Amino acid sequence: MAKKKDDEKKKHVPVVTKKSLQFLEEYINNPAPTGYEWEGQKIWLNYLKPYIDEHFIDNYGTAVGVINPKAPFKVVIEAHADEISWYVNYITSDGLIYVIRNGGSDHQIAPSKRVNIHTENGLVKAVFGWPAIHTRHGEKEQAPELKNIFLDCGCTSKEEVEKLGIHVGCVITYEDEFMVLNDRYYVGRALDNRVGGFMIAEVARLLKENKKKLPFGLYIVNSVQEEIGLRGAEMIAARIKPNVAIITDVTHDTTTPMINKNIQGDLSAGKGPVVSYAPAVQTNLNKLLIKTAEKNEIPFQRQASSRSTGTDTDAFAYSNGGVPSALISLPLRYMHTTVEMVHKEDVDNVISLIYESLLNIKDGQDFREFK
Repeated sequence: MAKKKDDEKKKHVPVVTKKSLQFLEEYINNPAPTGYEWEGQKIWLNYLKPYIDEHFIDNYGTAVGVINPKAPFKVVIEAHADEISWYVNYITSDGLIYVIRNGGSDHQIAPSKRVNIHTENGLVKAVFGWPAIHTRHGEKEQAPELKNIFLDCGCTSKEEVEKLGIHVGCVITYEDEFMVLNDRYYVGRALDNRVGGFMIAEVARLLKENKKKLPFGLYIVNSVQEEIGLRGAEMIAARIKPNVAIITDVTHDTTTPMINKNIQGDLSAGKGPVVSYAPAVQTNLNKLLIKTAEKNEIPFQRQASSRSTGTDTDAFAYSNGGVPSALISLPLRYMHTTVEMVHKEDVDNVISLIYESLLNIKDGQDFREFK
């Protein structure tokens, strides 16, 4: 009986096309660190433009595509565009560079990584150096910490470093690029959360290609500065003043070693989008997402968040007197590393869930529990 049920499961139909995959690769490979997202936003908006009626950019670089801009009822689908990075903080007399975080960069993965230092003269290559194993003696090895990781750009003096255009405040990103692993996973740096920007752009593509007419205004929002406190979402929520918001971001795949499921929950890449339960998640909007998933046989998982979701959902939910908001997350392995990994079918299913959910939202819909 179990085998028959497995055989009867809905066969997965890919959503991502060869053309859209090319866009994803270009978009992931382009650096867009927090506070410096504009080049990535240009790529994103260029892909989105055929599927929208108009667009605008705010003062800090959040990009918004709009369908039905004159409609009074406004629905947002949102992701964030920025990636974690580093800042140049101190240049030694010997030409070595110490750094501080721009977002939640992980000091433990830095040693031996290749980076690009962004200057007004262009990119400067450098590496995070680390003492050879032969030289690290003692009973307890010193672990990588923010205070001891450093960059080497091949210079021997501070003056030589500065002649390259490097100064305190230059932003630094990793070199690592996009790949497809075992024809099953997308892998790269900055999948958190440019894969979200990719997915909401794909929703706009499907609406256009399937000639769907929405009864409300749809705002496809790619926010900046999420990694340092949801700042871009705060700004754009105040400007748009939406009636409903569906946010997409990544969450942890908890099936890999050294993750405690008792604390982080039981979530797995390949088992579908994750719907969240949290105070910021509006109950009836969340039910709409779940009913949509069940009706369309889209696999999904559940996650609970204590107090806040830690995503742009919180910024939208608590804006403008309270906006019904919900979160659809994409399971991701190895968050805030250069080998972030998501399952191809999960990406398709997040796109499908957002798309189908939009088709179930009514113009002027009231999500309150009681009136």
